[in-house]
Amino acid sequence: MLVVLKPGTSETAAADAITRLRMAGLAVHRTEYDRRVRIAAVGDTTVVDWQEVAGWAVVESVAKLARPFKLASRAFHPHDTVISVGRVAIGGPQLAIMAGPCSVEGEEQVFTIAKAVAEAGATVLRGGAYKPRTSPYAFQGLGEEGLKLLRRAADAHGLAVVSEVMEPQLVTLLARYSDILQIGARNMQNYALLREVGHTEKPVLLKRGLSSTIEEWLLSAEHVMAQGNRQVILCERGIRTFETYTRNTLDLNAVPVVKELSHLPVIVDPSHGTGIRDKVAPMARAAIAAGADGLMIEVHHDPDRALSDGAQSLYPGQFRELVTQIRTIAEVLGRQV
Repeated sequence: MLVVLKPGTSETAAADAITRLRMAGLAVHRTEYDRRVRIAAVGDTTVVDWQEVAGWAVVESVAKLARPFKLASRAFHPHDTVISVGRVAIGGPQLAIMAGPCSVEGEEQVFTIAKAVAEAGATVLRGGAYKPRTSPYAFQGLGEEGLKLLRRAADAHGLAVVSEVMEPQLVTLLARYSDILQIGARNMQNYALLREVGHTEKPVLLKRGLSSTIEEWLLSAEHVMAQGNRQVILCERGIRTFETYTRNTLDLNAVPVVKELSHLPVIVDPSHGTGIRDKVAPMARAAIAAGADGLMIEVHHDPDRALSDGAQSLYPGQFRELVTQIRTIAEVLGRQV
Protein backbone atom coordinates (compact mmCIF):
# COMPACT_ATOMS: atom_id res chain seq x y z
CA MET A 1 0.00 0.00 0.00
CA LEU A 2 1.06 3.57 -0.65
CA VAL A 3 0.50 6.00 2.20
CA VAL A 4 1.04 9.68 1.38
CA LEU A 5 1.42 12.06 4.30
CA LYS A 6 0.19 15.64 4.27
CA PRO A 7 2.57 18.47 3.29
CA GLY A 8 4.37 19.89 6.30
CA THR A 9 4.14 16.70 8.37
CA SER A 10 6.88 16.81 10.99
CA GLU A 11 9.63 14.21 11.13
CA THR A 12 8.34 13.06 14.49
CA ALA A 13 4.83 12.49 13.13
CA ALA A 14 6.16 10.76 10.02
CA ALA A 15 8.34 8.47 12.14
CA ASP A 16 5.35 7.65 14.31
CA ALA A 17 3.25 6.65 11.27
CA ILE A 18 6.08 4.47 9.98
CA THR A 19 6.50 2.81 13.39
CA ARG A 20 2.79 2.01 13.63
CA LEU A 21 2.86 0.33 10.22
CA ARG A 22 5.97 -1.65 11.14
CA MET A 23 4.32 -2.80 14.35
CA ALA A 24 1.65 -4.38 12.16
CA GLY A 25 4.37 -6.59 10.65
CA LEU A 26 4.82 -4.69 7.39
CA ALA A 27 8.08 -3.78 5.70
CA VAL A 28 8.07 -0.01 5.34
CA HIS A 29 10.01 2.06 2.81
CA ARG A 30 10.05 5.84 2.63
CA THR A 31 10.64 8.39 -0.11
CA GLU A 32 9.68 12.03 -0.66
CA TYR A 33 8.10 13.86 -3.57
CA ASP A 34 6.38 17.21 -3.95
CA ARG A 35 6.97 18.12 -0.27
CA ARG A 36 5.20 14.94 0.83
CA VAL A 37 6.51 11.83 2.58
CA ARG A 38 5.45 8.73 0.65
CA ILE A 39 5.44 5.39 2.45
CA ALA A 40 5.35 1.99 0.74
CA ALA A 41 4.05 -0.62 3.18
CA VAL A 42 4.53 -4.14 1.84
CA GLY A 43 3.80 -7.60 3.17
CA ASP A 44 0.51 -9.04 4.40
CA THR A 45 -1.50 -5.84 4.05
CA THR A 46 -4.73 -7.60 5.06
CA VAL A 47 -3.73 -7.32 8.74
CA VAL A 48 -4.21 -3.53 8.64
CA ASP A 49 -7.47 -1.58 8.62
CA TRP A 50 -6.58 0.86 5.84
CA GLN A 51 -9.72 2.94 6.36
CA GLU A 52 -8.43 3.59 9.86
CA VAL A 53 -5.00 4.51 8.49
CA ALA A 54 -6.63 6.92 6.03
CA GLY A 55 -8.17 8.64 9.00
CA TRP A 56 -4.86 9.33 10.75
CA ALA A 57 -4.36 13.08 11.15
CA VAL A 58 -1.12 13.12 9.12
CA VAL A 59 -2.37 10.99 6.21
CA GLU A 60 -3.40 12.63 2.96
CA SER A 61 -4.23 9.47 0.98
CA VAL A 62 -3.96 5.70 0.95
CA ALA A 63 -3.85 3.72 -2.29
CA LYS A 64 -2.94 0.26 -3.47
CA LEU A 65 0.40 -0.14 -5.24
CA ALA A 66 -0.97 -2.00 -8.22
CA ARG A 67 2.32 -3.12 -9.78
CA PRO A 68 4.01 -6.25 -8.39
CA PHE A 69 7.26 -4.25 -8.27
CA LYS A 70 6.58 -1.69 -5.56
CA LEU A 71 9.80 0.18 -4.78
CA ALA A 72 10.92 0.24 -8.42
CA SER A 73 7.65 1.78 -9.57
CA ARG A 74 6.97 5.42 -10.34
CA ALA A 75 3.83 5.19 -8.21
CA PHE A 76 6.08 5.00 -5.13
CA HIS A 77 8.93 7.24 -6.36
CA PRO A 78 7.61 9.57 -9.12
CA HIS A 79 10.84 11.38 -9.96
CA ASP A 80 13.89 9.90 -11.70
CA THR A 81 16.52 8.26 -9.53
CA VAL A 82 20.00 9.65 -10.18
CA ILE A 83 23.00 7.59 -9.05
CA SER A 84 26.36 9.34 -8.68
CA VAL A 85 29.40 7.24 -9.56
CA GLY A 86 32.76 8.94 -9.93
CA ARG A 87 32.45 11.76 -12.47
CA VAL A 88 28.99 10.82 -13.73
CA ALA A 89 25.49 11.02 -12.30
CA ILE A 90 23.62 8.15 -13.97
CA GLY A 91 20.01 9.04 -14.73
CA GLY A 92 20.66 12.77 -14.90
CA PRO A 93 21.32 15.00 -17.92
CA GLN A 94 24.79 13.52 -18.43
CA LEU A 95 24.94 10.24 -20.33
CA ALA A 96 26.99 7.46 -18.73
CA ILE A 97 29.50 5.92 -21.11
CA MET A 98 30.85 2.63 -19.78
CA ALA A 99 33.52 1.03 -21.96
CA GLY A 100 36.33 -1.47 -21.82
CA PRO A 101 37.25 -5.06 -22.58
CA CYS A 102 34.95 -8.01 -22.09
CA SER A 103 37.68 -9.63 -19.98
CA VAL A 104 40.75 -8.31 -18.21
CA GLU A 105 43.55 -10.27 -19.89
CA GLY A 106 46.67 -8.57 -18.52
CA GLU A 107 48.26 -5.32 -17.42
CA GLU A 108 49.27 -3.97 -20.82
CA GLN A 109 45.88 -4.78 -22.34
CA VAL A 110 43.71 -3.15 -19.66
CA PHE A 111 45.91 -0.04 -19.27
CA THR A 112 45.97 0.48 -23.06
CA ILE A 113 42.19 0.23 -23.34
CA ALA A 114 41.53 2.34 -20.23
CA LYS A 115 43.64 5.16 -21.67
CA ALA A 116 41.85 4.97 -25.03
CA VAL A 117 38.30 4.98 -23.67
CA ALA A 118 39.04 7.73 -21.14
CA GLU A 119 40.47 9.99 -23.83
CA ALA A 120 37.40 9.33 -25.99
CA GLY A 121 34.96 10.36 -23.26
CA ALA A 122 34.10 7.28 -21.18
CA THR A 123 33.56 7.81 -17.46
CA VAL A 124 33.36 4.16 -16.33
CA LEU A 125 35.75 1.32 -17.17
CA ARG A 126 34.05 -2.03 -17.66
CA GLY A 127 35.91 -5.32 -17.52
CA GLY A 128 35.32 -8.87 -16.36
CA ALA A 129 37.58 -10.59 -13.83
CA TYR A 130 35.21 -13.51 -13.25
CA LYS A 131 33.63 -14.62 -16.51
CA PRO A 132 30.47 -16.75 -16.83
CA ARG A 133 31.27 -18.54 -20.08
CA THR A 134 29.00 -20.96 -21.94
CA SER A 135 31.89 -23.42 -22.34
CA PRO A 136 33.73 -24.59 -19.21
CA TYR A 137 36.91 -24.68 -21.29
CA ALA A 138 36.78 -21.02 -22.34
CA PHE A 139 38.77 -18.31 -20.53
CA GLN A 140 37.18 -17.79 -17.12
CA GLY A 141 38.93 -14.58 -16.10
CA LEU A 142 41.90 -13.65 -13.88
CA GLY A 143 39.95 -13.44 -10.65
CA GLU A 144 41.17 -11.04 -7.97
CA GLU A 145 44.34 -10.26 -9.94
CA GLY A 146 42.10 -9.04 -12.76
CA LEU A 147 40.19 -6.82 -10.34
CA LYS A 148 43.42 -5.28 -9.09
CA LEU A 149 44.52 -4.49 -12.64
CA LEU A 150 41.11 -3.05 -13.50
CA ARG A 151 41.17 -0.79 -10.42
CA ARG A 152 44.70 0.45 -11.09
CA ALA A 153 43.96 1.16 -14.75
CA ALA A 154 40.76 3.03 -13.88
CA ASP A 155 42.44 5.11 -11.18
CA ALA A 156 45.26 6.01 -13.56
CA HIS A 157 42.77 7.55 -15.98
CA GLY A 158 40.11 8.98 -13.69
CA LEU A 159 37.51 6.30 -14.35
CA ALA A 160 35.05 4.45 -12.14
CA VAL A 161 34.90 0.63 -12.33
CA VAL A 162 32.04 -1.75 -13.13
CA SER A 163 32.64 -5.49 -12.98
CA GLU A 164 30.45 -8.56 -12.75
CA VAL A 165 29.87 -10.50 -9.54
CA MET A 166 28.76 -14.10 -10.05
CA GLU A 167 28.35 -15.56 -6.57
CA PRO A 168 27.11 -14.24 -3.21
CA GLN A 169 30.41 -15.10 -1.53
CA LEU A 170 32.29 -12.88 -4.01
CA VAL A 171 30.26 -9.72 -3.32
CA THR A 172 32.59 -8.41 -0.61
CA LEU A 173 35.64 -8.97 -2.82
CA LEU A 174 34.08 -7.28 -5.87
CA ALA A 175 32.91 -4.36 -3.73
CA ARG A 176 36.50 -3.79 -2.61
CA TYR A 177 37.62 -2.99 -6.17
CA SER A 178 34.46 -1.96 -8.06
CA ASP A 179 32.33 1.18 -7.91
CA ILE A 180 29.39 -0.63 -9.52
CA LEU A 181 28.50 -4.30 -9.04
CA GLN A 182 27.21 -5.87 -12.23
CA ILE A 183 24.67 -8.70 -12.18
CA GLY A 184 24.91 -10.53 -15.49
CA ALA A 185 22.00 -11.72 -17.60
CA ARG A 186 22.41 -15.32 -16.48
CA ASN A 187 22.16 -14.26 -12.84
CA MET A 188 19.21 -11.88 -13.13
CA GLN A 189 17.05 -14.31 -11.15
CA ASN A 190 19.76 -15.55 -8.79
CA TYR A 191 17.84 -14.34 -5.77
CA ALA A 192 20.53 -15.18 -3.22
CA LEU A 193 22.96 -13.00 -5.17
CA LEU A 194 20.39 -10.21 -5.56
CA ARG A 195 19.76 -10.19 -1.82
CA GLU A 196 23.49 -10.07 -1.11
CA VAL A 197 24.17 -7.06 -3.33
CA GLY A 198 21.06 -5.50 -1.82
CA HIS A 199 22.88 -5.40 1.50
CA THR A 200 25.80 -3.40 0.09
CA GLU A 201 26.09 0.35 -0.39
CA LYS A 202 27.41 -0.06 -3.95
CA PRO A 203 25.29 0.74 -7.02
CA VAL A 204 24.10 -2.39 -8.81
CA LEU A 205 23.94 -2.70 -12.60
CA LEU A 206 21.25 -5.28 -13.32
CA LYS A 207 21.30 -6.80 -16.80
CA ARG A 208 18.09 -8.15 -18.27
CA GLY A 209 17.91 -11.94 -18.50
CA LEU A 210 18.21 -13.68 -21.84
CA SER A 211 14.50 -14.57 -21.98
CA SER A 212 13.06 -12.33 -19.27
CA THR A 213 10.04 -10.09 -19.53
CA ILE A 214 10.24 -6.46 -18.45
CA GLU A 215 8.15 -7.24 -15.38
CA GLU A 216 10.49 -10.08 -14.35
CA TRP A 217 13.44 -7.72 -14.81
CA LEU A 218 11.86 -5.05 -12.60
CA LEU A 219 10.96 -7.66 -9.99
CA SER A 220 14.62 -8.66 -9.88
CA ALA A 221 15.44 -5.01 -9.20
CA GLU A 222 12.81 -5.16 -6.46
CA HIS A 223 14.71 -8.00 -4.76
CA VAL A 224 17.77 -5.74 -4.51
CA MET A 225 15.82 -2.69 -3.38
CA ALA A 226 13.82 -4.60 -0.77
CA GLN A 227 17.09 -5.24 1.09
CA GLY A 228 17.70 -1.50 1.37
CA ASN A 229 19.88 -0.75 -1.67
CA ARG A 230 17.94 1.56 -4.00
CA GLN A 231 20.92 2.28 -6.26
CA VAL A 232 19.90 0.02 -9.14
CA ILE A 233 20.81 0.69 -12.77
CA LEU A 234 18.91 -1.37 -15.34
CA CYS A 235 20.75 -2.60 -18.44
CA GLU A 236 19.02 -3.81 -21.61
CA ARG A 237 21.44 -6.19 -23.35
CA GLY A 238 19.25 -8.04 -25.82
CA ILE A 239 16.96 -11.02 -25.42
CA ARG A 240 16.91 -14.42 -27.09
CA THR A 241 14.40 -14.72 -29.94
CA PHE A 242 14.03 -16.84 -33.05
CA GLU A 243 16.33 -14.49 -35.03
CA THR A 244 19.83 -15.84 -35.72
CA TYR A 245 21.49 -13.07 -37.75
CA THR A 246 22.54 -11.29 -34.54
CA ARG A 247 23.69 -12.68 -31.22
CA ASN A 248 20.55 -11.42 -29.47
CA THR A 249 17.60 -9.18 -30.30
CA LEU A 250 18.25 -5.77 -28.75
CA ASP A 251 14.88 -4.70 -27.33
CA LEU A 252 14.96 -0.92 -27.52
CA ASN A 253 11.21 -0.91 -26.86
CA ALA A 254 12.21 -1.67 -23.28
CA VAL A 255 13.82 1.74 -22.79
CA PRO A 256 10.71 3.95 -23.04
CA VAL A 257 8.53 1.24 -21.46
CA VAL A 258 10.75 0.97 -18.39
CA LYS A 259 11.10 4.76 -18.22
CA GLU A 260 7.32 4.97 -17.91
CA LEU A 261 7.00 2.16 -15.37
CA SER A 262 10.03 2.86 -13.22
CA HIS A 263 12.16 5.69 -11.85
CA LEU A 264 15.39 3.68 -12.20
CA PRO A 265 18.03 4.70 -14.77
CA VAL A 266 18.33 2.52 -17.88
CA ILE A 267 21.43 1.95 -19.96
CA VAL A 268 21.88 -0.20 -23.08
CA ASP A 269 24.57 -2.72 -24.03
CA PRO A 270 24.57 -2.95 -27.84
CA SER A 271 27.71 -5.09 -27.83
CA HIS A 272 25.92 -8.12 -26.36
CA GLY A 273 22.67 -7.01 -27.97
CA THR A 274 24.08 -7.52 -31.47
CA GLY A 275 27.29 -9.53 -31.11
CA ILE A 276 28.59 -7.99 -34.33
CA ARG A 277 31.09 -5.13 -34.35
CA ASP A 278 29.61 -3.11 -37.21
CA LYS A 279 26.11 -3.30 -35.69
CA VAL A 280 27.15 -1.86 -32.32
CA ALA A 281 27.35 1.81 -33.33
CA PRO A 282 23.94 2.08 -35.06
CA MET A 283 22.20 0.38 -32.15
CA ALA A 284 24.09 2.57 -29.67
CA ARG A 285 22.90 5.68 -31.49
CA ALA A 286 19.34 4.34 -31.54
CA ALA A 287 19.50 3.56 -27.82
CA ILE A 288 20.35 7.15 -26.93
CA ALA A 289 17.62 8.44 -29.26
CA ALA A 290 15.17 6.09 -27.48
CA GLY A 291 15.96 7.74 -24.14
CA ALA A 292 18.65 5.53 -22.59
CA ASP A 293 20.69 7.08 -19.79
CA GLY A 294 23.93 5.61 -21.07
CA LEU A 295 25.75 2.86 -22.89
CA MET A 296 27.97 -0.10 -22.08
CA ILE A 297 30.36 -0.78 -24.95
CA GLU A 298 33.04 -3.43 -25.35
CA VAL A 299 36.33 -2.03 -26.64
CA HIS A 300 39.57 -3.88 -27.41
CA HIS A 301 42.77 -2.64 -29.05
CA ASP A 302 43.36 -6.06 -30.67
CA PRO A 303 39.95 -7.75 -30.86
CA ASP A 304 41.12 -10.54 -33.18
CA ARG A 305 43.25 -11.81 -30.30
CA ALA A 306 40.77 -11.09 -27.51
CA LEU A 307 40.18 -13.99 -25.14
CA SER A 308 36.43 -13.33 -25.14
CA ASP A 309 33.88 -11.50 -27.33
CA GLY A 310 36.37 -10.06 -29.81
CA ALA A 311 33.81 -10.14 -32.63
CA GLN A 312 31.60 -7.57 -30.88
CA SER A 313 34.39 -5.33 -29.53
CA LEU A 314 35.02 -1.95 -31.13
CA TYR A 315 38.50 -0.76 -31.98
CA PRO A 316 39.45 2.36 -29.98
CA GLY A 317 39.11 4.52 -33.10
CA GLN A 318 35.61 3.23 -33.73
CA PHE A 319 34.68 3.92 -30.12
CA ARG A 320 36.02 7.47 -30.32
CA GLU A 321 33.95 8.11 -33.45
CA LEU A 322 30.85 6.66 -31.78
CA VAL A 323 31.20 8.94 -28.75
CA THR A 324 31.40 11.92 -31.12
CA GLN A 325 28.15 10.82 -32.75
CA ILE A 326 26.51 10.26 -29.35
CA ARG A 327 27.42 13.81 -28.34
CA THR A 328 25.52 15.14 -31.36
CA ILE A 329 22.43 13.08 -30.55
CA ALA A 330 22.64 14.03 -26.87
CA GLU A 331 22.60 17.75 -27.71
CA VAL A 332 19.37 17.35 -29.66
CA LEU A 333 17.81 15.70 -26.57
CA GLY A 334 19.12 18.31 -24.16
CA ARG A 335 21.69 15.98 -22.65
CA GLN A 336 25.47 15.76 -22.74
CA VAL A 337 28.34 13.27 -22.63
